[in-house]
This record gives sequence, structure tokens and C-alpha cells, in this order.
Amino acid sequence: MRNRTENQIKLVMIRHGATKGNRERRYIGRTDTSLTDEGVKELLENKKGNCYPQADVLFVSPMKRCLETAGILYPGVRSVIIPEWKEIDFGAFEGKNYIELKEDDRYQAWIDSGGTLPFPEGESREAFISRCEAGFREMLEVLAAREGQEKACTAGLIVHGGTIQALLSRYSGGDYFDYQVPNGSGYLGTLLREDGKIKIELLRKISGGNN
Repeated sequence: MRNRTENQIKLVMIRHGATKGNRERRYIGRTDTSLTDEGVKELLENKKGNCYPQADVLFVSPMKRCLETAGILYPGVRSVIIPEWKEIDFGAFEGKNYIELKEDDRYQAWIDSGGTLPFPEGESREAFISRCEAGFREMLEVLAAREGQEKACTAGLIVHGGTIQALLSRYSGGDYFDYQVPNGSGYLGTLLREDGKIKIELLRKISGGNN
């Protein structure tokens, strides 16, 4: 049985715009960096091309790159900060890229594991997914409070690539890496309850014009 109210809630999940670390293919998790000028320009061009659905309320990671993206794409829309939706902590790999890590035995072991090993001095995928789930439950509480106010709602999630992967692998099925998206892109889905379980039914990808 599908819950009627949740069946009216759509989720717009968007990865933040590009940062310098993204362009250099670095592992940027806990580093609180801003968007580049080019990243801002790309978001504005995507917005001008009507890439992004409208949103009634935003749920945003507290990191600068997500807050800046939310302000660019949805100025004036109420934002709710979800602290649990910070990017995964890459530990000893933070700020480095493949070239700088390829001789590190710990990195090779992580690659060989298919990304399932915890990051050295950082976070495990399981812990990260659990953290993101806790944030998802916070979002559901806020949306439930809106139930008596509006019949339908579109919630925008302005988060990190890893956060999208964590949430969709948990609530839509599939593998964690199935849901990788470029900066400024994401997914549109519908929030459902089936047999007492929460599910995100994906409708389509959201692709920026420059991705």
C-alpha cells in the first residue's frame, strides 16, 4: 500500500557545482571549499536552460559548496540544513588525487576492495550511509510537519555526490556507485511508502547542459 501523502512528494537531488578540487579530481570531503567561478557560471547556464525543477523547500548540506549552489539555483527558497549530509570523510586521502596516491599501498588496497574498505583515518562506507540515513529521517520529519499545509510538495536536496549515492543505494536499490553524477546534475524521484518501507522511485536524471 502506498502512502497517499508521500506519493505526492517529489525529490530533486542535485550535486553541488564544481570546486577546484573537483576539477583536479581530488578527494574532497571534509575540506570546506567554495565553488569556482567556472562552477558558478555552469550552474547559471544550466539554470537558464531550465535544467532544474522548481522546489518548495530545500534540504542542504552545511558545506559551503552546497550552500552556495542552493543560493544560486533556488534564491529565496527556505533552506533546512542537514548536518549529517556532509560528504564522506576521506581520511588520509583527503585533498589528494590518483597521481598522488597511486604509490600508496593503502590506496591500492582500497581500490582492490571495490571501495568497500574504510578510508584510512577516515570513514567507512557503512558509517557514511548510516549517517546519511539519519539525515534523511530528519528531512522526513520536516516534510511531515508540512502535511497539513500543502497537498503536494517538491523537496530539493542540494548535497554531495557521495550523499546522493548513499541515499539512493539505500532507498532505490542497486550499488553505491550506480548513482555517480557530475557536478550540477542529479535525479528526480518520488517518495513512496511500500509495505511499511520508505522508497525513492526514480523518474529521471537531471543533467546540466555542460555535463
